Amino acid sequence: MQPYQILILIAVYFAVLVGISYLTSKGADNNTFFKANKQSPWYVVAFGMIGASLSGVTFISVPGWVESSQFSYMQVVFGYLVGYFIIAYVLMPIYYRLNVTSIYQYLEQRFGVVSYKTGAFFFFISRILGASFRLFLVAIVLQYFVFDSLGIPFEATVILSILLIWIYTFKGGIKTIVWTDTLQTLFMLIAVFLAIFFINDKLGWTISELLSSTEFEDYNKTFFFDSIFAKNHFIKSFFGGMFIAICMTGLDQDMMQKNLTCKSLKDAQKNMISFSIVLIAVNFVFLLLGGLLFIYANKFGIAVPIMDGKTKTDLLFPEIAMNGSLGLGVSIVFFLGLIAAAYSSADSALTSLTTSFCVDFLAIEKKPKETQNSLRKKVHIGMSVLLIIVIIIFKHLLNDNVISNLLTVATYTYGPLLGLFSFGIFTKYKVHDSYVAPVAIGVVLLVIGIANIPSEILNGYQFGYELLPLNGLLTFIGLILIRRKEH
Repeated sequence: MQPYQILILIAVYFAVLVGISYLTSKGADNNTFFKANKQSPWYVVAFGMIGASLSGVTFISVPGWVESSQFSYMQVVFGYLVGYFIIAYVLMPIYYRLNVTSIYQYLEQRFGVVSYKTGAFFFFISRILGASFRLFLVAIVLQYFVFDSLGIPFEATVILSILLIWIYTFKGGIKTIVWTDTLQTLFMLIAVFLAIFFINDKLGWTISELLSSTEFEDYNKTFFFDSIFAKNHFIKSFFGGMFIAICMTGLDQDMMQKNLTCKSLKDAQKNMISFSIVLIAVNFVFLLLGGLLFIYANKFGIAVPIMDGKTKTDLLFPEIAMNGSLGLGVSIVFFLGLIAAAYSSADSALTSLTTSFCVDFLAIEKKPKETQNSLRKKVHIGMSVLLIIVIIIFKHLLNDNVISNLLTVATYTYGPLLGLFSFGIFTKYKVHDSYVAPVAIGVVLLVIGIANIPSEILNGYQFGYELLPLNGLLTFIGLILIRRKEH
């Protein structure tokens, strides 16, 4: 597939998204941008959330992770399922009862302004980094396969990617995204199923032959119980996955903002449960694709791409799709799926960052009516510029698999949110609000220090996803220490 063909595909794709934006943003105001006027059908939200949850990271990075971790990621995914049920029946009733625009407004009502701003701050950092991870992955793929050959620098690729998102989200916001995510999820799922079909067909196998092959056995180990000291032990992965789901979905303005556009709590709960069950099957399919990619690469002598002197397993899927003798059809399917997967999470991240900054930090609802729309548009531009800067910085810092980096960062940044919400929901204590920020920041620094203790000192123990609940627990303990005594 030639670079100009990819550019045409991107142009057509975004023309469709802009068309959807035009239809969904007629008469849009801030209530439309932030809440979609609370008129979103639950099944549309549920289907679109699949793409937003998976993103370009899952589309490329999860298959690329199979070589080093096999199917151990499914242990985390099973934990997700439990986490999503907790979100549906513990967190969602609170958000709907309080009728919040930003979920962190709960913290203000429960503890005070500093707690509210602290929660919003940690979300803001989490989402900036998470969205940047996802967009960075797409940008390096576009750079490697398209823009390098045209002499266009990486920085320009990043700017173009963010600009395209801004164009179709700046007016309709979350209302537009609910519908564009639905389309993008459909494209992504079609792409991954067709990729499996074409690669498997090239190998001359049926699906049952793939699953029973000796080659596949080298990649498909799912459960790891060998040593609790290992990073991928089942217990650590399962409970880590549960807390990751609670934090990265239930305590995340990006994901919850979509749920809060449903007409009622009951609809939002139906959305969450149906979405969580489908997500298990979809993640398994991505891991299946990963095993298939490495089998294909070994059989046909395709090397894992190297970029900036570093081996990038994240680039194996695009390498095979573009240069693996599978034909133009596979290349088109791959890029369509990649673009859909990437932008279905990035566009909602940009919108949620705009929402959080406007509501949580600028108190836009208290501003004069005539200035609210213009203020929101300025913030939307500012968030776009911030994402561009962070993504460019990532190019010079990231060495590991992107999904590994993403989940590692989540263990640090979402921990204070887990502790704050848990303390608010499961205790009746008040706290000295002014001390909340120092406690949260101190705990994050402590957990980073714990994570970097050499395994040799700990008799070979390796920290994994259990750092997230540990982070939350330490925050919870810190809040107990600063609780206000009842008089």
